[in-house]
Amino acid sequence: MAEKEISIIHPRPSSIVAALYTLRDLNVDVAILHGPPGCSFKHARLLEEDGIHVVTTGLDENGFVFGGHDRLVQLINKSVELFNPKVIGVVGTCASMIIGEEMHDAVLEANPDVPVIEVEVHAGYHNNTKGVLFALESALDAGIIDHAEFERQKYLLEKATEVEKKFGAASKEYLAPSRGDVKYKAAQHVIQLLKEGKKGLVIMNAKKETGYMFADITLAVNEVAAALGKKENLINMANIDTELGLPRVRQHAEYIMRDLKAHGVEVHEIIGGMDEYPIAGEKVSELIKEKYSDFDFAVITGVPHAIPMEHIKDMELISVTNGPRQVLPLKEMGHKYVLVEIDLHPKTLGVSEIVESEFGATLREVAKED
Repeated sequence: MAEKEISIIHPRPSSIVAALYTLRDLNVDVAILHGPPGCSFKHARLLEEDGIHVVTTGLDENGFVFGGHDRLVQLINKSVELFNPKVIGVVGTCASMIIGEEMHDAVLEANPDVPVIEVEVHAGYHNNTKGVLFALESALDAGIIDHAEFERQKYLLEKATEVEKKFGAASKEYLAPSRGDVKYKAAQHVIQLLKEGKKGLVIMNAKKETGYMFADITLAVNEVAAALGKKENLINMANIDTELGLPRVRQHAEYIMRDLKAHGVEVHEIIGGMDEYPIAGEKVSELIKEKYSDFDFAVITGVPHAIPMEHIKDMELISVTNGPRQVLPLKEMGHKYVLVEIDLHPKTLGVSEIVESEFGATLREVAKED
């Protein structure tokens, strides 16, 4: 019998926003939101920090009734004039979908001399991965990505949805946001484990650009271990394969790998690309079973709930997420400490080097006290 879908009552990520971030990863120069001026305002503003121009047709009450075809045509032409883009994205909203706006007709009429990725989407989907899929389908049609990459991305989206439903923010009807455990206490504990000569895994399984901050925790643990003469007791794993992912995602991996090397941190195991966080846990599990089953603790950052518990359940687990609603599920899985890097995402947009994390800073300061 099919498992009944739960009705989630806490707010969930938007498919419109997911489409915008996917356009960013495809290195689109301009994203046109066809909807009200306030739609997705926060994320549109953040994306501008990441080098993509975001503009809106600004539909008002008149547009809700009579449509915004002419306005969209004008804005496509204006965007070409202002930004000289190589690729344009046009993204639907709840308003444009409800009134049945045919965005494709507007694109045909404007007829810009560059590829246009049209994303017919709204925010009414239960899984925000729908917005990603629609953007990728349009990118495939526009010749921006090939069929093999599309199928790879589709598989990753399916696995991401599966992980969230089993162990993430979509696993319960309601999850209260939490700040997690006190970082100072967790830092003291990690340092104590290192002093005792315990063997530790430092696993970064980060989603795309969030890795710029989660990588700092890898740096901090290694710095503290080195100062204690215990660096050889650590094994570092990270999903920073520079050959996998959409263009922007591969670039993130290159920059993070560069910075880790510059700080003398060796990544002993590459566990996947930065868009492979839903499946990298399988690689981690295999590696631990084969080589690291006798390790005592693990510091896991990014998407810790994607790491299967089978081969880490006997280790002390210190996990760091940027999801306040992820604390309870991780605690229930058996993680001893669960820490939350609040406001991580805004701090990792538009950057090209590792950004200091709260837990990383805490580790460094606590180590100075000893």
